[in-house]
Amino acid sequence: MAEDKSVGSKIRQVREFQKISREELASRCSLHVEQIQKIEEDKVVPSLAPLMKIARAMGVRLGTFLDDVEQLGPVVVRSGELEKGVRFASQPKENLEHLNFFSLAFNKADRSMEPFIVDIEPSRQSSYMLSSHEGEEFIYVLDGVVEINYGKDIYRLEKGDSIYLDSIVEHNVHSGDNKPAKILAVVYAAF
Repeated sequence: MAEDKSVGSKIRQVREFQKISREELASRCSLHVEQIQKIEEDKVVPSLAPLMKIARAMGVRLGTFLDDVEQLGPVVVRSGELEKGVRFASQPKENLEHLNFFSLAFNKADRSMEPFIVDIEPSRQSSYMLSSHEGEEFIYVLDGVVEINYGKDIYRLEKGDSIYLDSIVEHNVHSGDNKPAKILAVVYAAF
């Protein structure tokens, strides 16, 4: 039988290895037990903010849940290989936000940064749920127009523009002109 490589199963495996109950994990990361259960059972596609909270609560790096086969040396991801990476959403599906993250270092061992290509699909909503987590982010717009709600400010970025921000400030990244966009995002979370 093949080993289950889903993000949810990896979270469950680490939690069980550390002998932490779902209730204790939920308490440690300020999430609902039902949300932890749905993530572990792959009933929802986990978003970045809860994944980072879960990783911190268990004392592991985010990559622990995204890694496939760990590699100690450099990792090369060739053009067209993004689909082989780990894909997850930015927010719970009911929030109607559509960001699809493709890890560029899914098999790099002991990394401190999480680089992603993010496909941003247009949203059907006019207000956005802000989220925050520890660390820093660098975002470079590869295609399209992106708006970033950052605290009380809104930044509009076009192809070739970039922003470096503190992730602890509530923020949201979405399409700036209701058309698809693509960004390179590098997330750093010190543990």
